Amino acid sequence: MLNERIILAGFGGQGIMLMGQLLTQAGMNEEKEVSWLPSYGPEMRGGTANCDVMISDKPIASPIISADATCAIVMNLPSMVKFVPEVEPGGVVLVNSSLIEETVERTDVKVYYIPCNDIANDLGNMKIANMVMLGAYIEIRRSLDPESVLQALESKLGMTKASLMDINRQAFAKGAEAAKLQM
Repeated sequence: MLNERIILAGFGGQGIMLMGQLLTQAGMNEEKEVSWLPSYGPEMRGGTANCDVMISDKPIASPIISADATCAIVMNLPSMVKFVPEVEPGGVVLVNSSLIEETVERTDVKVYYIPCNDIANDLGNMKIANMVMLGAYIEIRRSLDPESVLQALESKLGMTKASLMDINRQAFAKGAEAAKLQM
């Protein structure tokens, strides 16, 4: 039974909300029950940004994730400090190790360190670090079909930004590769 409760967090401009939207759209495309609850800090770029995403086979009673997230995706240190305690024992934490040098001290969760910014930089576009992380998440959790997520991205980009699809696919694949190295 699928009952994924994900906290995605970072600062504005890292594509946190887009990751959440893509997961929910892909879930809807797969006819799953989904919810997406965004939360922003007072600033836009550079401020805090996080969202709760739920993907389930059963109806979702509340979109709010308290201290029982199955997964946290953290893209900066303040997000790691704030949200890792909200992951249930046995859950998963994905850390953007390009920006976070500290390690997760909890021993009751599985932690993956994904160098998102480094991989994005190697591909020549820092704006795709979120897609690196999304590829890693999908590889680790298998909550959705990877093609569903990429189709959601293609739909989101539309015709005006279709030229960005190739680099985003590459980033997604590199994220999955980085995750496989730690599995």
